[in-house]
Amino acid sequence: MVSALAIFLPFLRLGLTSFGGPTMVAYIKNLAVKKKRWLSESSFNDGVALCQAIPGATAMQSTAYVGLKARGFRGAAAAYIGFGLPAFGFMLALSVLYKYGREAPLILSLFSGLRAVVVALMANAALSFGTTTIKNWWGLPVVAGATVALFFKVNPIYVIFAAAAVGLALPLRAGPAPNADADRDQPAKHRSFLRLVLVLLAAAALVMGILYVFERQLFDLALTMLRVDLFAFGGGFASIPLMQHEVVDIHHWVAAPVFIDGIALGQVTPGPIVITATFVGYMFAGLAGAAVATAAIFLPSFTVLGLLEPYFDRFKRNRYFRKAITGILLSFVGLILAVTVRLGINVSWEIWTVVLAVAAFAALRLKADVLWVVAAGGVISAIVGLL
Repeated sequence: MVSALAIFLPFLRLGLTSFGGPTMVAYIKNLAVKKKRWLSESSFNDGVALCQAIPGATAMQSTAYVGLKARGFRGAAAAYIGFGLPAFGFMLALSVLYKYGREAPLILSLFSGLRAVVVALMANAALSFGTTTIKNWWGLPVVAGATVALFFKVNPIYVIFAAAAVGLALPLRAGPAPNADADRDQPAKHRSFLRLVLVLLAAAALVMGILYVFERQLFDLALTMLRVDLFAFGGGFASIPLMQHEVVDIHHWVAAPVFIDGIALGQVTPGPIVITATFVGYMFAGLAGAAVATAAIFLPSFTVLGLLEPYFDRFKRNRYFRKAITGILLSFVGLILAVTVRLGINVSWEIWTVVLAVAAFAALRLKADVLWVVAAGGVISAIVGLL
């Protein structure tokens, strides 16, 4: 059996260059299936389907799935931590630099341009997510309703529940009957995993209790990030509307322009965009806040993956499950669209930022790598600041 260290190190190396969010799934597949042969291609594909159907960033979840198949709970934790650790380190360093250097004229100009690029990124995400999610005309009212609701600051979690309820009424065909044989032995195989997950959850509950008594601000931060991750269906970008609502609109931990800057930094660091939670945590409560926010934004989806994996074959064939997930994913198209508009309102639009946003959007539609789009936007913004 492969050791946890043998899983951790390759994923740590991969995490150092994990730019591009969901596109990293292809590299994870190459490592796990072709190079290491930890699992078959069909098993990996089933895992990706599971990761897309549950909350959390797809690429991060895929690493945990590979580790789970290769070494159980220890393998899942090793892959998850190894892949995410570089993103945390880079984001923490950039957060420190941002906090103490953002008032410099060059930095101000740099982020003025990057905010425009972020609007283009969110618009492209909404369009890309929409084209793959909206299959029929009846999806449009769900998207429109979610957009309007979030624009007027309705709690996104209420929107998600409403969309799931609407999804149950959608005319979606049922899949084939579940294959009972595929699931029969899975619960027994995962009893040890379940025990370790329960230990993890008990430890998390203990930490939350300590924070509640001694550091109420950190407790609120952790609870918020746990809630964001638990409801972020559809990949990393789906967390942005939830996080923006919580940290900007409800708690006012960071201002809207600062949150946009955090998203921009999340795109120039490796790892999923949910690493923006590290930035928010640091801006709100320093190093402790960064650590708490990061742990909280990844814990729920990791736990859900391990608990549902043995039963996913049954869930994915259940027509009601599929209908609810369809409604939820449709709502996230609207939520991302609403965030795009609201973030755009907080950008200081000038002729050059408009041109930059349009150019960034066009480049993204032409499949340019997001890292190079953000980097080019940063260089152009810096040049404008020097003129």
